[in-house]
Amino acid sequence: MSLEINNLLEKFAQVKILIIGDVMLDRYWMGSVTRISPEAPVPVVNLEREILIAGGAANVAANIKGLTATPILVGVVGNDSDGKYFKKVLEKNGINSEYIITVADRPTTVKTRVLAHQQQIARIDQETIDHLPTEIENEISNIAEKLIFETDLLIISDYNKGLLSKELLARLITTGNKFGKKILIDPKGKNYEKYKKGTFITPNQKEAYEATQIEDINSAGNKLLFDLELESLLITQGENGMTLFRKNQTPVHLEALARHVFDVTGAGDTVISTLGVAIAAGAGFLTAAKIANIAAGFVVEEVGTTIIKIDKLRESNI
Repeated sequence: MSLEINNLLEKFAQVKILIIGDVMLDRYWMGSVTRISPEAPVPVVNLEREILIAGGAANVAANIKGLTATPILVGVVGNDSDGKYFKKVLEKNGINSEYIITVADRPTTVKTRVLAHQQQIARIDQETIDHLPTEIENEISNIAEKLIFETDLLIISDYNKGLLSKELLARLITTGNKFGKKILIDPKGKNYEKYKKGTFITPNQKEAYEATQIEDINSAGNKLLFDLELESLLITQGENGMTLFRKNQTPVHLEALARHVFDVTGAGDTVISTLGVAIAAGAGFLTAAKIANIAAGFVVEEVGTTIIKIDKLRESNI
């Protein structure tokens, strides 16, 4: 590891990042299969253990914590048992739940994955994508205005679960720009106009093609960079790595580093978390992308939602 990168990693512990987005509870039911059900041609899973993990924007916060930086997480849960479990999972990971707002008549977003012999055989989703009441959007906007001063960077994690309406996104981006904070956005959907004037977005290849109606990586990336008035853009491409676009510069392709890809769940969260911490610590966009590429390579080698730890980066040959 170079002295420059080592010094950068040492600065991670001084970084504080505001994360606003769709939080969820990732539930894993893990067991074994020895027979097929006589009721239908489906496997019978003998449940052996349950694991609860912070998902969505909360996984971004958990990755930031794993990199020794301080996350401040803003999101909503329902007034239900899963919402209470979610807050306990946050606290177990050392993440403050102070700005997790409980909303009545709204379920906590939960993704339950059924795994047998390290293979996912089913997923059960519990969610609503209805937009939040105006008073809750106002509360989130006010929290952002209050917290933006004490943080180094804003990450917006959009999972299209109803929190980030076009109006709220506009207010958050305006707030970030007003106070000179870089705004990193993990986008969702096909309408990217709502992310205009963010600093940096991180779509995957499929999302970038759908948003631009262009199936060429360089053309799609340059169009998004120009149309959305971004400083930078990183398109992740699975086993083909990722491509970084920066204003007035030639795109840079980074080869994938994973030796074996077992599970891409949460890889996008790891990428934007690592980018955010590295940029807030003083890295340029290219250096931050290289570090994020290494982090992604580690997490896809594990089954399930995995948190990147700074020790893994220290072990790597950056």
